Amino acid sequence: MVGKVTVGYQGWFACRGDGAPINLWWHWARQADRAPSPTNSAIKSWPDMTEYLNGYQTAFPSLGNGSPATLFSSYDQQSVDTQFRWMAENGIDTAALQRFNPLGGEGPTRDAMAVRVRQAAEASGVKYYVMYDVSDWYSMRHEITADWETKMAANVASPAYARQNGKPVVGIWGFGFNDPQRPFSPQECQEVIDWFKARGCYVMGGVPTWWRAEGDDSRPGFASVYRSFDMISPWLVGRIGNAAQADSFFTRATVPDLAECDRLGIDYQPCVLPGDLQERQRQHGDFMWRQFYNHARAGVSSVYISMFDEYNEGNQIAKTAPTAAFVPASSGILALDEDGTACSSDYYLRLTNDGGRMIKGQIAVTALRPTVPLPGGGPGPITGRVALRSRANGRFVQVRASDGLLVATASAAGAGETFAREELGGGVVALKAQANSRYVCAEGAGASPLVADRAAVGAWERFTISRNPDGTVSLRAEVNGRFVCAEGAGAQPLVADRATIGLWETFDLVDV
Repeated sequence: MVGKVTVGYQGWFACRGDGAPINLWWHWARQADRAPSPTNSAIKSWPDMTEYLNGYQTAFPSLGNGSPATLFSSYDQQSVDTQFRWMAENGIDTAALQRFNPLGGEGPTRDAMAVRVRQAAEASGVKYYVMYDVSDWYSMRHEITADWETKMAANVASPAYARQNGKPVVGIWGFGFNDPQRPFSPQECQEVIDWFKARGCYVMGGVPTWWRAEGDDSRPGFASVYRSFDMISPWLVGRIGNAAQADSFFTRATVPDLAECDRLGIDYQPCVLPGDLQERQRQHGDFMWRQFYNHARAGVSSVYISMFDEYNEGNQIAKTAPTAAFVPASSGILALDEDGTACSSDYYLRLTNDGGRMIKGQIAVTALRPTVPLPGGGPGPITGRVALRSRANGRFVQVRASDGLLVATASAAGAGETFAREELGGGVVALKAQANSRYVCAEGAGASPLVADRAAVGAWERFTISRNPDGTVSLRAEVNGRFVCAEGAGAQPLVADRATIGLWETFDLVDV
């Protein structure tokens, strides 16, 4: 949990005919006994259905590309396996399986989902834990402990079940919120937390945004309840919707929240949300990246992504329709390119991966997101294939086979020293290494050595080539405005960190 990226996982979609005990269009339709349609929809974002083996026919018109408008069911093991594979591929460490009141009509399906999630987690290498949401669960006080004892505690035997400090993790979301859905007293909530702790559990609390001061969305009298959790995760959905609001939250909540948790010895796990797609909050990833950046510069070590699969509320990071071709025609449902920027269906998974790397200290803290909306393709025409010879030592820059770093150590220009020059416009270029077909990157926004390891061009892969009076050239990284240097007269990897041009920052540009 600590130092990790966790996603909230609903797993609450079902379709008629999928075999689920609930036998409804669960969370896909307002009137769940009828197929989803333009007039009977609970859908804010349409999933990219490409990788699901089973699709269930809706009453929506065909997609823009003519394909049938089908939806997945979380009850299908293949759906859960696919989604957990996406987590594993994109640096997500843990899934918090949401568990609402299991004693009503949803209970048997939720029990089955716990089994499916366990299997998917064990197969994928992603950890998981049970997170109780107490919303509308008015007899929660005794039922939540009985549910754990008789059903959910069995999950702890799984090697994939999340532990912190050697203790199995249990999440409880909703204590202290100032609304009628969660009317529990401080005493009731404290008893539940104490019960789980007495059984050796590490208890994570999803708490109101303003828990620390007990204002706005928090009931009074919960100060000691909040501070008895092992980890605190303040809720954020609906509180911010743009980068400016994210900055305000950083100042008013993140920094003082973290300080309070550090003082008390409580772990802190704030939310990161992609934004409501239908409300046009996403800004092709800039909104989400701003939250990652703010958490990283505050020193936050753990984050909770809200949510992974919430297509019915528009806050999902799981693969989503990239264009109108993958959305039912005339449905009004927006695709990821709603603001005019084309984004791949997995864009927010990739963004989460990079944000997690920044939180973990694997890349430098930067306000410029390194994740490009469209992976894999070159951004512009190739105007030549070139090699760079350092004037510092007369050696050619090559891609080091062991780690992909750029070093000026080669005596001649061959395939390992050749780069395709792609024009991005305005004098800006990208350099694609012939050695591995990867773009040269000013890693860590220029704080780390240059490396040829990127599949696509983003902010860190953009350079300008300056012509010097003596016929040499110098490369300047656009991300930080610094010149590329053959550090140590070529003895060390290249790095974009120089404010001025000297001998180590000059190269011969050789056509190959």
